[in-house]
Amino acid sequence: MSRWTLIYDGADPAQAGVREALCTLGNGYFSTRGAPPESSPDGTHYPGTYVAGCYDRAMSTVDGRLVENEDLVNVPNWLPLTFRTGDGDWFEQPDPGFPQRMELDMRRGMLTRTFHVVNDGRTTRVTQRRLVSMDTPHLAALETTLVPEDWSGTIAIRSALDGRVSNSGVDRYRDLNGRHLHVLGTGSNAPGGAWLRCRTLTSGVEVVLASRTRIVQGPAPSSSETLSHEDWVATDLTLDLRIGEQTTVEKTVALYSSRDHAVGNVLDAACGALPEAGGFDELLSRHTTAWRHLWRSCSLNVGSEKEQRALNLHLFHLLQTLSPHTSDLDVGVPARGLHGEAYRGHVFWDELFVLPFLNLRFPETARALLRYRWRRLPQARAAARAVGLKGALFPWQSGSDGREETQRTHLNPRSGRWLPDNSHLQRHVGLAIAYNVWQHYQATDDLAFLSEFGAELLLEIARAFADMAIYDRGLDRYVIRGVMGPDEYHDGYPDREEPGLDDNAYTNVMAVWVLLRALDILRKLPGPLQRDLQESLDLKAEEIERFETITRKMHIPFHEGVISQFAGYEELEELDWEAYRGIRRLDRYLEAEGDSCNRYRASKQADVLMLFFLLPAEEFADILRGLGYAYDPELIPRTVDYYLARTSHGSTLSSVVHSWVLSRTNREVSWSFFCRALSADIEDSQDGTTAEGIHLGAMAGTVDLLTRCYTGLSTRDGALHLSPLLPAELDRLSYDLRYHDHWEVRVDVHRDNVRVTVPPSDGPPIEVRVKENRALVSSGSSCVLPLR
Repeated sequence: MSRWTLIYDGADPAQAGVREALCTLGNGYFSTRGAPPESSPDGTHYPGTYVAGCYDRAMSTVDGRLVENEDLVNVPNWLPLTFRTGDGDWFEQPDPGFPQRMELDMRRGMLTRTFHVVNDGRTTRVTQRRLVSMDTPHLAALETTLVPEDWSGTIAIRSALDGRVSNSGVDRYRDLNGRHLHVLGTGSNAPGGAWLRCRTLTSGVEVVLASRTRIVQGPAPSSSETLSHEDWVATDLTLDLRIGEQTTVEKTVALYSSRDHAVGNVLDAACGALPEAGGFDELLSRHTTAWRHLWRSCSLNVGSEKEQRALNLHLFHLLQTLSPHTSDLDVGVPARGLHGEAYRGHVFWDELFVLPFLNLRFPETARALLRYRWRRLPQARAAARAVGLKGALFPWQSGSDGREETQRTHLNPRSGRWLPDNSHLQRHVGLAIAYNVWQHYQATDDLAFLSEFGAELLLEIARAFADMAIYDRGLDRYVIRGVMGPDEYHDGYPDREEPGLDDNAYTNVMAVWVLLRALDILRKLPGPLQRDLQESLDLKAEEIERFETITRKMHIPFHEGVISQFAGYEELEELDWEAYRGIRRLDRYLEAEGDSCNRYRASKQADVLMLFFLLPAEEFADILRGLGYAYDPELIPRTVDYYLARTSHGSTLSSVVHSWVLSRTNREVSWSFFCRALSADIEDSQDGTTAEGIHLGAMAGTVDLLTRCYTGLSTRDGALHLSPLLPAELDRLSYDLRYHDHWEVRVDVHRDNVRVTVPPSDGPPIEVRVKENRALVSSGSSCVLPLR
């Protein structure tokens, strides 16, 4: 297995779901899981195809109550292709011991499957190649090559489009209504052609799949027939094969929806795309070229083969979910990619971990993801007004239109009980959006982005948090009450009925940071633009003065020489960690025992420590001093150690954050957390959840750890800053990035120096700063700066 391939030998029913998630192929517009073409949802396999941004709502009865959920829709299955010899049975899902090989070629974005079928004493060798075109985002193709090894005779091949699908890929959602499609019709428009047209039940999105199935090598079909049913359509081809001779069947599919641009009739668009598509090899050639361009833009090289393969896999799935095609779509960052149905395809705060990578490689894609938030600003403003706030309050879970999609109850699979879900109180998602706005501006130096919509987005979030802050006369400080932090284990106090926590330190500090950036933006915008924006938002001078006041008087709780996760944290009991060693989801275990995490100093993932993930130590210290608190250089290490001992790491993101915050003080443990995050999906270490979809934030986070954290990369003050401190396991590290007008800037980090190479272009010189050393690097040249 090379650094570019992921290979699975044999059939392993227990791991089938993980393999299908990790072998998903996509292009940013749609993705298809790596399920066998002949399979159906049976508890082992789960074919699924998902179109970015295609959501639908459904009503369900849960625990005696009617609830509404919105899902990323599993659209009709384009994969089905099977065969039978003579009068035998159609080839279906094989036995558990079925010998096969699946090979994912990440460099080219192709999945190859080889196996043998024995039917009535007849052995047939089968090779299948599959792609979802990165060149032409509406196209996908499946090539099947059949070789009869010890027989000659008749074979029937069936290629189908299947609309009998639902959202049923997550066990704990099985009680929810997963039916989202109504098939409007099926048919054929050409020999070997078929189409299926459907519409989502409540959102009214029309989806059409059209297929072309033909024999490109081997004998011509003796017969061809289209079987058209209400929600399923197939093309049957009959051929006479000869022993040892190869026959290749090619299935090409076009997928269009009514959400697409420049499409009048969706059925005409899908059917019309196939004659121009070319054959599999032509599609593969263009597809491979598109992937080659992507890999050039985000090259990342480390010494170890094992780590390199995992990193390539993470980059591969990141690019399949959020490709340059995404820049033309109205979509957010789905936490579990386009790879499964966990979290119902919703958008959380994972863009906080994803956008740093995109900002420096594909800024247009990053900007489109921020525009997704801006387009939903009216809903966020309405949400703020509904709780008496100015500005914009973004939802913890977002989908099609920006309303709060967080469920009000959730199932604990360990106890079987449906419980109240208060995670909508994670108001900090707005802080993540504002942070991303500013970081995108810093990385791109794009004042037009701020002027067009970035400034408005950040300012409206700042207004909500300024209004959320209440002056406490006893403390002589501002406080924020009734929220949840990133930890998620704590949603209230043990002795309080109403949910929510007071003065979550992460929320309070980042609210101050956002208010400071809001003031910066008002200073940076050209005078007329600033005036017009303030008038449009009705942002008066007294409100701006309130911003400034809060940045000097926000309350930050402390106890035992560390930052408190929230006010009153020190009054909680210590957990007996020995009794729960190795348990990641403490909340489920304790609830099943009649207990609650709200009683203990125990965290699911980084909460306070998120501050040191997002903010450099100097910036954090400046905020504390600006608030009138003394800053002790040992405060951060003490706080890290304190919460590290009280965290169960029940989230893949926790490993990313802990690796980052330990990178300068304990490189050995930092590397250990990095490796844990790197292996989370490939080893399915999160209690079997990878089968339901990859963990996109953690995948992007591992790339970010190498490229920004371990090399100390930042973009500020018009310069590229580097301050490397490599783990002992890395001798060197190199990667490419896009900086302002320069594409494919190469950064090579060694133990004793850094080389920055700028390819030929028309851009101005780049200022590079490595610790106290600095240089101007012109187009077509490089510089080497020492680390000592």
